[in-house]
Amino acid sequence: MTFAALAQAPDRRRTEARLLALVVVIAVFGYTYTGLSMSGRLPGGLAVFTVGMLLMALLPHLVLRRFAPRADPLILPVATLLTGIGLVLLHRLDITYAQTPRLKTAAAANGQLVWTAIGVAVCIAILLILRDHRILQRYIYLTMVIALVLLMAPAFFGADMYGAKRWILLGPLSLQPGEFVKIMISVFFAGYLTVNRDALALAGRRALGIQLPPGRQLAPIFTIWAISLLVLIFERDLGTSLIFFGVFVIMLYMATDRTSWVVCGLLMATVGAAVVGSLEPHVHGRVTAWLDPMRAFTKAGQAEHMSDQLGQALLSFGSGGISGSGLGQGHPEMIGFAGNSDFILTTVGEELGLAGVMAVIMLYVLLAQRGLRVGLSARDPFGKLLAVGLSGALLLQVFVVSGGVTGLIPLTGKALPFLAKGGSSLVANWVMVALLLRISDHAQRRREPA
Repeated sequence: MTFAALAQAPDRRRTEARLLALVVVIAVFGYTYTGLSMSGRLPGGLAVFTVGMLLMALLPHLVLRRFAPRADPLILPVATLLTGIGLVLLHRLDITYAQTPRLKTAAAANGQLVWTAIGVAVCIAILLILRDHRILQRYIYLTMVIALVLLMAPAFFGADMYGAKRWILLGPLSLQPGEFVKIMISVFFAGYLTVNRDALALAGRRALGIQLPPGRQLAPIFTIWAISLLVLIFERDLGTSLIFFGVFVIMLYMATDRTSWVVCGLLMATVGAAVVGSLEPHVHGRVTAWLDPMRAFTKAGQAEHMSDQLGQALLSFGSGGISGSGLGQGHPEMIGFAGNSDFILTTVGEELGLAGVMAVIMLYVLLAQRGLRVGLSARDPFGKLLAVGLSGALLLQVFVVSGGVTGLIPLTGKALPFLAKGGSSLVANWVMVALLLRISDHAQRRREPA
């Protein structure tokens, strides 16, 4: 290796170390400020939180220095910052929920800190064990079989909670298989499209000025469309269905560079959502509340499958204005039990205002941009498609959650990545971070001169 190539890796890690130090300061400051704002004294768990944030930043950084020195220097700091913000918000919500016993909402911050430690440990394990991401390409069909089993398991063995069947109860724990399925299907689609991209790129007939794919090659998209509809019908899980189908269309376009696949995907998604939204009562109720949230807000409880949460969320965003009421000075308990899950963004909007919401959204955009950049720099087709698929899944989940709570689309009930309460979501997101780091390290090694 040249001297310039050898010197590049330490620079990346030094940049990462400086950013991680800033991230720890921001998270600890937010945690301290929340306690002072709401109770007038330092929070009791400040020392534990500080040590936890230090370890969460330091341990992966040291592993990257040794085993992936050329990995992207921004992915880990952005993921750590989003996780830290989520812990601060959950701590703030725990204080309010403890003062509102009628909501019967248990504390979540301590449990989320434990799940954060598990997620970071899994990320480190993947970086240590998986030295080359292309090994995953050997097991794409096994991965897809496991993904389908996990995807369908809640329909037969899951618990019906909050109108959807997306959880599997394991004693006192609950698991959301869909959070891991989005990673598994990205691995499968990356391997499948790497092998079949030439056949899928063939030109077919023209209809309405659009070059349609060949009929024989439409079979994969029809299969995925049917599976996503089955998930939507039997599990009433609109969010997972949209992410599952959307990731496939994004990766298909990336592999073939044909807009006809995107057009077909959008048309099929629209038709499927319209049919299920008209026939399935739970989904229909969410669509009705989305079309007129203020009517649902004033008549909550009078109509089945209708909720006032969206109307209350819009009021919270409106009361926050540009700069917000201040951390700890809002009323997130008005949202109800969902304030620390899919509606956690409303706390940001109310207490940190439009500026805070845009900052959080830009962090997600930055993380996805780094993932897409990794995909563009990767030399192997599998790594390129896998990075794009993981980044696309992240963007889709952020869109369906933030779009739902702001009234842009119907509510889906998915967890906001890194921020919202949920062990399955947090661990799955850190698995995604580990894979992006490994692909970026491999891509940079291939780009350096020998």
